[in-house]
Amino acid sequence: MSLGYRRPDSLTDKTTHYCPGCGHGILHRMVAEVIDELGIREKTIAVAPVGCAVVAYDYWRFDCSEAAHGRALAVATGIKRVSPDKIVFTYQGDGDLAAIGTAETIHAANRGENLTVVFVNNAVYGMTGGQMAPTTLLNQKTATTPRGRCVANEGQPLKILEMLALLDGVYSAQRTSVHTPKEAFNTRRAIRQAFVNQIEGKGFSIVEVLSMCPTYWEKTPQAAAEWIGQELSQYFKLGKLK
Repeated sequence: MSLGYRRPDSLTDKTTHYCPGCGHGILHRMVAEVIDELGIREKTIAVAPVGCAVVAYDYWRFDCSEAAHGRALAVATGIKRVSPDKIVFTYQGDGDLAAIGTAETIHAANRGENLTVVFVNNAVYGMTGGQMAPTTLLNQKTATTPRGRCVANEGQPLKILEMLALLDGVYSAQRTSVHTPKEAFNTRRAIRQAFVNQIEGKGFSIVEVLSMCPTYWEKTPQAAAEWIGQELSQYFKLGKLK
């Protein structure tokens, strides 16, 4: 494991553009640390679609490809099939993976594509203005649910990880968080294992990470982290599903 005060080789020396308290910066570093630790930087290709992390290539010192909104796993499938020796992973938000890209997600998982997925769930559309996402909790206020999400209008929050875990093509499905140091360490361990699974040719591995969005939750960074523990993780239970 790399030292906490040392910048990973796979992480660029660039000032973050993310909002204070956002979890993306934590996850970017974790991914970079794992790639360095496994010695796979020269053969890794990331795919990031539209969303807050669309410019992930600014922070990672390995090959990255952009994808249209929701199409990351389709693009990743193509890259991996053309270059099966590469380590290919997607880095996707909940609006992307669980809404616009639901079909791509389900079918890539069902086919058992040998890919790694880092799925960042902050229960809101971050880049486009704080609208309701598929994972927005009941009664949670967003730009498009100003009175709070309700079952009659918007239905239940989508537990897509539980859905994917039912598919035979999925090798590993785990939900973690970054709202406490303990959970952050669990997340790093899960991401590392998801990459190892791909290296060993075991198939589709996904890590869903509950992450803070203080801006559109209208909370301080500390309150946002606490809200994950008190609310978000109570609905989206942490742990290994498969």
